[in-house]
Amino acid sequence: MEMSVREARAQFAHALSAAERGERVTITKNGKAVAELGPPSPAVADPEEDFWTRVERTRRELGLDKYDGPPLDEAWRQEFDDPAWTRELFGPEYFDDEPDTGTR
Repeated sequence: MEMSVREARAQFAHALSAAERGERVTITKNGKAVAELGPPSPAVADPEEDFWTRVERTRRELGLDKYDGPPLDEAWRQEFDDPAWTRELFGPEYFDDEPDTGTR
């Protein structure tokens, strides 16, 4: 379905009903599409989905579940948990606002 901005304003309830039925409603301005109204994406549609379930689903979708190297958190820690590297990246003042714990 396609509607102009004026029609969408005047008939918003109609456009919303169409989106609720699964239709995509394209809103145009001067004949050019500027917005689209439709059903929510699957990630938004299920707010009850557990966070870690979403993480695992996203990893599968991106193909990251096939990674067979060292655990990513260990690799990250080994490469980037160096105070000199952190200071080089963020500047020497980076730790100035933190209490001195003697670890850096």
